[in-house]
Amino acid sequence: MWKGARSEIFKRAEYLRHNPTEAEKVLWEKLNCDPYKKYHFRRQHPIYHFIADFYSHRLKLIIELDGGYHEKEDQQKKDEIRTDLLSFQGLDIIRFTNQEVMENMETVLKTLEEKIKTIPFSGSL
Repeated sequence: MWKGARSEIFKRAEYLRHNPTEAEKVLWEKLNCDPYKKYHFRRQHPIYHFIADFYSHRLKLIIELDGGYHEKEDQQKKDEIRTDLLSFQGLDIIRFTNQEVMENMETVLKTLEEKIKTIPFSGSL
């Protein structure tokens, strides 16, 4: 189990992989092809008691897609705590809204490419 994720987290992640949001489907189509394929992004990847929407172990990068409920204050606090905990473990997190992915993929990919440029990558693993 990766980074201490419990078995129930793996079961939930499997369910989420089989039931993606539209935005997750669209972004996955991009991440699973060149030029992103070399980073080996995984969908709905368990990390501790969290499930990352997309995760590249090679980059130590998490991509989170936020639906409308992430606008609520209590969810924003939870997201902030989650980001702090994962950042403390040496993981980078980048967030996009579902709406950004669906309506402005070009900007999402450009932002992602700029983020990736800041991360050392040897191409091995």
